Amino acid sequence: MSGLIDLSASQAAAAIKRGEVDPGALFDLYRQRAATDSLNAYTWVAEQAPKAPPQPSLGGVPLAVKDLFCTEGVPSQSGSRILEGYRPPYTATVVERLAQAGAPLLGKTNQDEFAMGSSNENSAFGPVLNPWDRARVPGGSSGGSAAAVAAGLAPWAIGTDTGGSIRQPAALCGIVGLKPTYGAVSRYGMIAFASSLDQAGPLTRDVSDAALLLSHMVGERDPLDATSLDFPEPIAMPSRRTLAGIRLGVPSELTGEGIEPGVLGAFQATLELARQLGATVESCALPHAPHALAAYYVLAPAECSSNLARFDGVRYGYRAADPDDLLSMYERTRHDGFGVEVRRRVMLGTYVLSSGYYEAYYGRAQRVRTKIAADFAAAFERFDFVVMPTSPCVAFELGSKLADPYAMYLNDFLSVPASLAGIPALSIPNGLASPPGGGTPLPVGFQLAGPAFSESQMLDVAFALEQALGFDGRAVRS
Repeated sequence: MSGLIDLSASQAAAAIKRGEVDPGALFDLYRQRAATDSLNAYTWVAEQAPKAPPQPSLGGVPLAVKDLFCTEGVPSQSGSRILEGYRPPYTATVVERLAQAGAPLLGKTNQDEFAMGSSNENSAFGPVLNPWDRARVPGGSSGGSAAAVAAGLAPWAIGTDTGGSIRQPAALCGIVGLKPTYGAVSRYGMIAFASSLDQAGPLTRDVSDAALLLSHMVGERDPLDATSLDFPEPIAMPSRRTLAGIRLGVPSELTGEGIEPGVLGAFQATLELARQLGATVESCALPHAPHALAAYYVLAPAECSSNLARFDGVRYGYRAADPDDLLSMYERTRHDGFGVEVRRRVMLGTYVLSSGYYEAYYGRAQRVRTKIAADFAAAFERFDFVVMPTSPCVAFELGSKLADPYAMYLNDFLSVPASLAGIPALSIPNGLASPPGGGTPLPVGFQLAGPAFSESQMLDVAFALEQALGFDGRAVRS
């Protein structure tokens, strides 16, 4: 049975369809591994597999789901004490679609509270540990999903990406993570952080698994989500072996200062590999990208301030005991129920939306967002994809950045531009790099960003790079 762990999700699904693997046995194997999780990657694990639909496309390969996706009758807490034990009466559209396609719910994964964080240290249920080095973070906010996939505690998982929360933990854990085009995947049933940015996507061992899972996440527009869109064509399974004819743009604004030498070295080596595979690699400009982080940390907190106003202790979730009056109940519930980072962002967002400051901060940030989208559009007139490292650093030590919010936010400066532009972006592992000062080499991610709805082509290019890179993550799946 241990050999099943080395099968990718796609391989496992194919083996099930050939009758070589029993889906019940596969589920039980992963359920046992998840139930004995020592990384704190899970907040809840299923007792048994739900009944599978007939002839499932995904074969019955179990799926780990980030805690912020609502799942009927199952704890859906978004990593927060204010929703501790909350069991919603409905299931998120994307989870339902995947279940109907044959990916039964294995468990719910730990995350930064309300998806606010880059280290998965902000969860009310404790930090997730990186399977490559348990003294380090897995990245966030989808750190539980990333760690579970990397460590063989799940064959694949879904997470959400607001400013890099799929791509960054994928990079730090040595797996593949894809943020689709905004609107490509229904947000119905996702507990919201920033509604104009949140997007669900796959976290998988390899590019083929990402394509297969994504193919069942996108499709027809969901009438329950006003921001969802019809995906223009089915996701194609990747098969490209060369990069002949592919044009890659390298933005100087996102490939220089602030990136660790080991990360930058791995990036440059991957660019050279892309050239050897036939790609044209040239410099491009994203002149407003340096302002993306500042704009993001105005826009996202503003939206979170609005979205989290519903958590007031009245209708559901945590309520402070024995309040003196209604106002004290609100204040104590939100103070005790929200963690430090969530309270920080709510206050920041409320401030930038307040009278007298709205135009100076929120309005200006929206204009920057428009400029960033225009920069990418101009780049895509010359290039098929824009490429950069996924994270400026390898996984950092637990607790090392908690006292400095700005240092923590800087982890997002390579991933936030694509989020503000609403375009798809993907991270693949492209090697190992030693942390500053030396130590055990840790995974590094290579990021591709493309025009809206270019996911199939992006996955195809990523597949060719993946095959040539030959990254092996089996060491952490024992």
